[in-house]
Amino acid sequence: MTETPHPLYVTHADTLARALTAITERGYWSAYPESPSPRVYGEHAAAEGEAAFRAYLGQDFPLDHAGSLARVATERSPYGVDLDVRYPRLDPDQLVVAARAAMPAWRDASAQTRAGVCLEILARLHAHSFELANAVQFTTGQAFVMAFQAGAAHAFDRALEAIAYAYAEMTRHPRTAGWEKPAGRGEPLRMTKTFHVVPRGVALVIGCNTFPTWNSYPGLFASLVTGNPVLVKPHPGAVLPLAITVRYAREVLAEAGFDPDLIQLAAEAPDDRLASVLATRPEVRIIDFTGSSEYGDWLEANARQASVYTEKAGVNTIIVDSTSDFAGMCRNIAFSLSLYSGQMCTTPQNLLVPAAGIETDQGHKSLDEVAAGIATAIGKLTGDPARAVEVIGAIVNDGVLARLTEAAKLGDPVLESREVTHPAHPDAVVRTPLLVTLDADADDVYGREWFGPIAFVIATGSTEQSVRIFRRTVGARGALTAGVYSTDEQVLTQVESAALDVGVHLSVNLTGGVFVNQSAAFSDFHASGANPAANAALTDGAYVAGRFRIVQSRRHT
Repeated sequence: MTETPHPLYVTHADTLARALTAITERGYWSAYPESPSPRVYGEHAAAEGEAAFRAYLGQDFPLDHAGSLARVATERSPYGVDLDVRYPRLDPDQLVVAARAAMPAWRDASAQTRAGVCLEILARLHAHSFELANAVQFTTGQAFVMAFQAGAAHAFDRALEAIAYAYAEMTRHPRTAGWEKPAGRGEPLRMTKTFHVVPRGVALVIGCNTFPTWNSYPGLFASLVTGNPVLVKPHPGAVLPLAITVRYAREVLAEAGFDPDLIQLAAEAPDDRLASVLATRPEVRIIDFTGSSEYGDWLEANARQASVYTEKAGVNTIIVDSTSDFAGMCRNIAFSLSLYSGQMCTTPQNLLVPAAGIETDQGHKSLDEVAAGIATAIGKLTGDPARAVEVIGAIVNDGVLARLTEAAKLGDPVLESREVTHPAHPDAVVRTPLLVTLDADADDVYGREWFGPIAFVIATGSTEQSVRIFRRTVGARGALTAGVYSTDEQVLTQVESAALDVGVHLSVNLTGGVFVNQSAAFSDFHASGANPAANAALTDGAYVAGRFRIVQSRRHT
């Protein structure tokens, strides 16, 4: 008998179908407009979203988790805005027990039903895009447009991409099959076999401070749509974006007739170490984490009962050999270094340039001229404070400031970092990028990640040595992005081969409106799972398939 599709699946079937096509074709497609224009979202959407955000400030956040131990407020805005949002703090036992109790009915729902409900959650979040974008901006330090794009529209695309991959994997096999085996002269052996998608168990999403939605949504929605209840443990500095997510997800689940405890906010007090407590619980079978290599390595070593998906630190690298557009190369690299003050897991850090200089469309350029060209382009981007803050945003935490101070004492500074006064938020912590030149033998410096607006121009003996350094550093520490500039096809082939060997995504000769630290849902494979910076490709079929198992039952017909 054919199952009647859930109404929410019917509502969103076209969106899912288009997403399934997009992950196969891998061209450009987006389901959620990235422009915060009133022509797209309506004349009053921005004001209403900001008002909804400000209504949370200084208040108990409206979540109906039962039995909270207390309320906690841990966020400090990089813009100097008083947040003081108080979140329910729940006992770990209570979180796990509630999640497991919610699981059976969700597990027994069809893949269509779960997909429909998850797509409705995305639709609800999309309707609150400006509310979410303000929350991302004022907890992470992103500029508003970036917060709207990366924190809302692009994050929704990443979630939809995960749902599409999961749906494709869950429906790859028929739900039932008739089996008939000849048995000589007697009647054939006949059986009916039913194949059940069985979730792994409780999922834990450990959020990060810089991209709380963009980095969390793939794992969150991949786990939820495959039948797993999800505990959302935000970074203490960026709770509000994920609290808003949990709020509207719980509303949709309840309206659809499911237990809202399928998704719970696991906010913590400063000394709780809640992520580690939950990560090692036997009931927790899936963990998604973005953050430091040290903690990612700890999770992989200690959460042995779970499938652990980590995105960690690395040394993103650009090899500069030659260029047919020197000005375009400098502008492109400058923007990549400046965007959100380099506080992105995909921002380049090491720029490998031959000490003898490079050939360009403007003639030969010395190493100093290459470094100066990039520094000048950064200066143009950040010279006007009103324009600068819309690119570089604000510094997310004191650790970034400490690294800036330390890095400024290393090598020869080409461009010093400076403070910028934010025109709208005078208490915001804003710094421009730092650019330092180093010798190739300073691998104790550039061989590790310096998260923030810090980049090194590294003088190498030749492009061949640049490639060797690239292989060594990325092979040892990992990277999420790499770039190369060259007019020589042999060099491009050589660098692409090296990128394949160390398992990092490569961008070639970017001089226009595409930047090495950007990743497009449905087309680009973010992270690779092929080097130490990540142990999973986000998103692809393997990333979602490990979140469930196929369990069969069979009986004679």
